[in-house]
Amino acid sequence: MASLDQIAMRNTKSGKSQTLAKIAALTVVATVSTAAPSALQAKDEPLNRQDTIKAVSEQFSSVPTMSGEFIQFGPNGEQTGGVFYIERPGKIRFNYEKPAAVEVISNGKTVAVHNSKLKTWDFYPLDKTPLKLLLSERIDVDGDTIREVVSEPDLTTIVMGDDRIFGDAMITLMFDPENYDLRQWTIRDSKGKETSVMVFNVQKNVQIPGRLFAFDELAIRRRQQENSSGNR
Repeated sequence: MASLDQIAMRNTKSGKSQTLAKIAALTVVATVSTAAPSALQAKDEPLNRQDTIKAVSEQFSSVPTMSGEFIQFGPNGEQTGGVFYIERPGKIRFNYEKPAAVEVISNGKTVAVHNSKLKTWDFYPLDKTPLKLLLSERIDVDGDTIREVVSEPDLTTIVMGDDRIFGDAMITLMFDPENYDLRQWTIRDSKGKETSVMVFNVQKNVQIPGRLFAFDELAIRRRQQENSSGNR
């Protein structure tokens, strides 16, 4: 199993940025659970491509909720962190620690990026971001979104994308090869820029208040419009 220091070193070296870094950080998100029985073979006998995908998919479906901490390697290799909450399918929340004043929230349909310092909200359809792939209930073993599966002694990697929806953007999920716990993910945008997120201190199958994933997009947009009109 790769240590946090080893993973962090990999990211520091490849810490490219992207303009959608906030969404990438969401994009992400953490799947830590008890390994499927077949996955336990990984230490002594690597699984083939399809069995690896199946084991990871079983992890997804067995842990519908989780929370923990994260470190994000953003533009130019700088680091930010905070706490996250996930509820599959489709819901996630990232609270960045100070001095950042950012929250990233998905309510299952829309991803919202809220900057409380700048008093701004930006909205993105969940279905149009790679975050959708991370927040699915399971990975489709026979689906065409899986681009590559790589098994190494210290890391199992699955690369996913969909040209029809995300263009050239892709998400790379990195797992512990012994139990297929998700340790890290990297989002590459259509311009080739990357943002990586590492998760730790993960609690699985926890009760998460629904309010953490709630926001009133219509009311927020109305206020934004009113404020914009008032500033003219």
